[in-house]
Amino acid sequence: MLALWILFLLFLSIAGLVMFARFSNQKAEQLLPPSGQFAQLGSTKIHFLDQGTGPTILLIHGLAGNLHNFSYGVSTALSKRFRVITVDRPACGYSTREAHADASLEAQADTLVELLTHLQIESAVVVGHSLGGAISLAMAQRHPDRVKALALIAPLTHLPDEPSPVFKALDVPSPWLRKILGWTLAIPGTLYRMSVSLKVIFGPERAPSDFAIRGGGILSLKPHTFISASTDLQNASWSMPNIEAAYANMTTPVSVLFAREDRILDCKLNAEDLPSRIPGAQITLVNGGHMLPVTQVELTTQFIEDAAGKATGLAP
Repeated sequence: MLALWILFLLFLSIAGLVMFARFSNQKAEQLLPPSGQFAQLGSTKIHFLDQGTGPTILLIHGLAGNLHNFSYGVSTALSKRFRVITVDRPACGYSTREAHADASLEAQADTLVELLTHLQIESAVVVGHSLGGAISLAMAQRHPDRVKALALIAPLTHLPDEPSPVFKALDVPSPWLRKILGWTLAIPGTLYRMSVSLKVIFGPERAPSDFAIRGGGILSLKPHTFISASTDLQNASWSMPNIEAAYANMTTPVSVLFAREDRILDCKLNAEDLPSRIPGAQITLVNGGHMLPVTQVELTTQFIEDAAGKATGLAP
């Protein structure tokens, strides 16, 4: 009888966690519904914003992020002089991807090139933040004719020995376990760690008070955000060695903006040492943290405009 009571209580606990995850998912979507358009690319549906006119800039967010990391301020500022495409990467934000589809960084790069084709864009200046930087590098390596230049912000360019402690909970190799955790323990865990996580992700700068809605932070309370971020983390460890191995043969102009005090990625390994690995890479170091597109909008916008101006002939 005791065993039955334990099983019953366990069932109630799991059911309660699932119900809470569903409530959290619904609430996040109510507070921050889709704001852009959708493109169906085979089995993948991409959510994106299309702003402005002129030479095209493609903005790619990082791990566990979404397009609001750029629409917080950078994309609108850039759209005054450029056509700006800001995306939710496959399975992130409101973009979708089939459960068993290829989730490698290379596959994501290919999908984003498909989006350019869908929008009848021949080539673009590609901007990648954090993990989006690694995907941007893969785009330039695999489709050099579609990428005019890379403007990378706090990019992942070197696979670390282990992920940042703030992302340790995402290090789940098993796909089925990711889904179970995503719909049970992930959301309570995210809420419990939120304050500490934001201090690391943004530090030494502060997360702005409006980041939850304006910056897309509320979407971290969707179970699929945990599942896709965990999947991305695993695929980064498999894809990065191949991406790094191709650096020496790259011809696409590469500019990098990196903060010296970044608490997520090591500045020396991911930025300062990059010119020795990618010929001609230009590095700009500033004071600040990892989330420069949110914390230093004007600086980030100017950095992208400078890189895009050189690549397109549209000088500032």
